[in-house]
Amino acid sequence: MDEKQERRLRRKAIRLWLQGKSDREIQQRVSRSLGWIHKWQHRYIQAGWSGLTSQSHRPLHDQGYSLSVRQVVLRVRHQLSRRKVGRLIGARAIQREIRRGRLLPKQQRPSRATIYRILHTARLTQGMRPPRLPDHPHPRPTPEYIIQAMDWVARYLEGGGKVYAFHSLDLAIHDLYQTVSDNKQSATAETHALNTWEKCGLPHALVMDNDAVWRGSLKATRFFSRFMRLVLWLGIEPIFTPVGEPEFNGAVERVNGLWNQHFWKLDHFESYAQVTRRSPHFVEWYRTVYEPPCLGEHTPAEMRRQVTRCRLTHTQRQAIPDPLPLTAGRIHFICQVDEQGNIEVLHELWPVSKRLTGGYVWATLVLQEHRLRIYYRRSKHEPVCLLKVFRYKLDEPVVPLQSQFKRFERRRNMFTML
Repeated sequence: MDEKQERRLRRKAIRLWLQGKSDREIQQRVSRSLGWIHKWQHRYIQAGWSGLTSQSHRPLHDQGYSLSVRQVVLRVRHQLSRRKVGRLIGARAIQREIRRGRLLPKQQRPSRATIYRILHTARLTQGMRPPRLPDHPHPRPTPEYIIQAMDWVARYLEGGGKVYAFHSLDLAIHDLYQTVSDNKQSATAETHALNTWEKCGLPHALVMDNDAVWRGSLKATRFFSRFMRLVLWLGIEPIFTPVGEPEFNGAVERVNGLWNQHFWKLDHFESYAQVTRRSPHFVEWYRTVYEPPCLGEHTPAEMRRQVTRCRLTHTQRQAIPDPLPLTAGRIHFICQVDEQGNIEVLHELWPVSKRLTGGYVWATLVLQEHRLRIYYRRSKHEPVCLLKVFRYKLDEPVVPLQSQFKRFERRRNMFTML
């Protein structure tokens, strides 16, 4: 901020105010918010023209922490910065280490704000706070409806090769499963998914982006990839996020970021074998040490012990047919309405409404009914409404879902999905 320029704007605003100009007229002349104008009007009333000088942000009172607390905070921060995996050095991570290690009596343990002030005083806060992802409507898990998210991230080895890390995340308890591979072929994605469901359990729904590894062909209309067919065969509902908007799958994107920041960047990997040998340490750290913000003071491993999951059995896995038929179920698409009022579902345009241009709708393809249903919700405080229903002709038969994969009696209502 240019202090001289700011003072000129403040004086100009006050002069206009003294001339009887309205707040709206002043706002147009100085290009500042009404709150800014009211703030400096109040300062002028209190202290006159001298009150228009910026005041120090230095706290008026003692910081409220002792030298011993400061030493513990800085020592823990230094120890965290030297870790080989999971190098989280923010106030939350430091507070967790102090609590777990009982490094201070309970009544002396500092708050996160106090820890941040200590670090700020020591000039150790640069780059601590990552930008928050936008808060978009997204499906929410419940104890009765299990949702997983799946994604992959790629990095280059020092020798020029490429490594792919597939991540699956249980959105309720944040249990993580990882596969490291030297390719992202559809067979690799399928193996990762099946291993996830054997180890972590079968979800009711799976959130993915529109990458070809999940969707298959990115050009053919009404094309159902083998991965989509596999998901439907096991009674799982695919949920595809909008094209090019990873924030809609933010939970697993944050895991990708953790893996990159607190594993990949902390070492130098020259071969694929090195990555596969060391990456399990990241998963172990994530499950047993890291506390995702949404879980409070619990780790995914602690949450996992409190729930039960229906796992894919070896017999069920061996019985998966090849080729896979199209199985009865629902496929969901979160779509943004274009300027013409259309959405794109499996590379076909469907008319919705020009009034919703730029907004998002939820399109559900009900295979056994040969219907495409379009839902919309104006805000999270309003109910979901059914906008349109289209007939969706399929060129192949739809087989019923096997009874062994019917894990709930009634399909989930759409308003609980958003």
